[in-house]
Amino acid sequence: MPRKLRERLTQLVASIYPDAGAEELAESFARSFWPGEHRPRRRGRVTGNTLWTQRDSYVITYGNSITDGEHKPLDLLRDFASRYLSDTIRGIHILPYFPFTSDDGFAVTDYFAVNSQLGAWEDISRIAGEFKLMSDLVLNHCSSQSMWFSEYLQGHEPYDTFFFEADPADDLSQVVRPRAHPLLREVETANGTRHVWCTFSHDQVDLNFANPEVLRTFLQVLRFHIDRGVRTVRLDAVAFLWKEVGTPCIHLRQTHEIVRLMRLLVDYDAVPVVLITETNVPKAENLSYFGNRNEAHVVYNFSLPPLILHALLTGSSQYLRTWQMAMPPAQLGCAYFNFTASHDGIGLRPAEGLIPDQEIGQMIGTVEEFGGRVSMRRMPDGSEKPYELNVSLFDALKGTVRGKDELNVPRFLCSQAIAMALEGIPAFYIHSLLATGNDYDGVEKLGYNRAINRHRWDYAALQERLADPESTTARVFEELKRMIRIRARQVAFHPNATQFTLQLGDAIFGFWRQSIDRAQSIFILANVTDEEVAIPSVSLNLIDGHDWYDLLSGDQIDEHHGEIVLAPYQSRWITNGRV
Repeated sequence: MPRKLRERLTQLVASIYPDAGAEELAESFARSFWPGEHRPRRRGRVTGNTLWTQRDSYVITYGNSITDGEHKPLDLLRDFASRYLSDTIRGIHILPYFPFTSDDGFAVTDYFAVNSQLGAWEDISRIAGEFKLMSDLVLNHCSSQSMWFSEYLQGHEPYDTFFFEADPADDLSQVVRPRAHPLLREVETANGTRHVWCTFSHDQVDLNFANPEVLRTFLQVLRFHIDRGVRTVRLDAVAFLWKEVGTPCIHLRQTHEIVRLMRLLVDYDAVPVVLITETNVPKAENLSYFGNRNEAHVVYNFSLPPLILHALLTGSSQYLRTWQMAMPPAQLGCAYFNFTASHDGIGLRPAEGLIPDQEIGQMIGTVEEFGGRVSMRRMPDGSEKPYELNVSLFDALKGTVRGKDELNVPRFLCSQAIAMALEGIPAFYIHSLLATGNDYDGVEKLGYNRAINRHRWDYAALQERLADPESTTARVFEELKRMIRIRARQVAFHPNATQFTLQLGDAIFGFWRQSIDRAQSIFILANVTDEEVAIPSVSLNLIDGHDWYDLLSGDQIDEHHGEIVLAPYQSRWITNGRV
């Protein structure tokens, strides 16, 4: 092991586990991550922006979002991606594809296996051979029916200390909760009655990372996944990783240090691996996972979905613009992960402090009118508060706070045009790409709100829709792909290219991107209202002597005279370099 790696790893281990032999434990962690013939690089990767370009984007999907009752869902996913996305999307995030017992995959029973109902490791590796594969490391908890928990109940080492226990008499009033169920679950073990900690559900039992054997095991899991083609690792629910009774049990020092330890190891690995943290929390807490360029490479831009939704429902970009003005550019070697919808709902915690409570309430009421649901979380005083909106984004944009209208498609496309133009790496939930509506049958069948946005497409029916140019699915899908292809050719859309917010009033959300080499500028304008809006051309700093074009429409823009007109929900990407 290189000297610098050994020193830094030992320092981190000593801070996380001060009562353990740091040098010996650091060596054990290194052997777990680099077993057998694996070896670390002589030097860690230099922090830079070479891990991604403007050509990078991801689709987020379950392994069985597409089925036909005959073929393996992972085979169908690969066929769909190869047939319809290979010229557009470079990365695929397959949500947990492991054996599980609940939460659509996030209660894992075996981290070293693929759910046989989806396929096998060979199917995962084939997809990884054609696309950048993102995979979940569900490391806060595992299934109560896993082998690990069974061994814990029987009191077998080392699993007898694998799970976090607490006493019901403990003061747990400060604990930050994402759910409304009781935090502790009583279980009978070979060592007597115990109360295990369950942040998300009683089937998802929290692991005890104060036991270094737990971290060592997950380093083995991480290596196993990398060897099977995973190149982007999503650290699921990582904010809750470390617990200390008497604290909020979120974002604790040791949690950040464990992320730093993982970052250190992957930076020394022969294979380039990107770590992305999933922390559905307010902005400042979320951004803390960049660390000092030594934690996550990428963080989810969790405030973006509720802010875009609010802007398009109300016709005002005020809060979206104010938020963006205060967003720091990601440091060298870091990037934002921009998304508008996911397998979960639209989180409301990331809107705290950004959108007034009264207007959040108005947004909730509007989404409920459009068929959406609301999930709650438990507060320290025992009360409940809205945690997320459960709704298909396409249906959430059926209208405005004034009711439904006929502008669903342009309003939805506006949301995507904004997200893919912002600083960062864009990601598209498969049901956004396909303009899928609310799945009420799924909610009725499965019994939980999140099923509303987890529809499973029959592949033949989906292909029929995509072949019909008049279908909403085909119209949205083809236009999104066209926009993504245009974006991929613009150096000013590099994830780390300069970004500056424009002050054009509430009706137009505008910002400026400039390439790292300063050769290309793009002015992004998005009309977030249901009325036509015009601004003078001179309101933009269009450099004299250049030919300015709207990349999306092909319109030529006169930098000195006339107006720039935007139809309801129209977006324009105005550039001095038509590529």
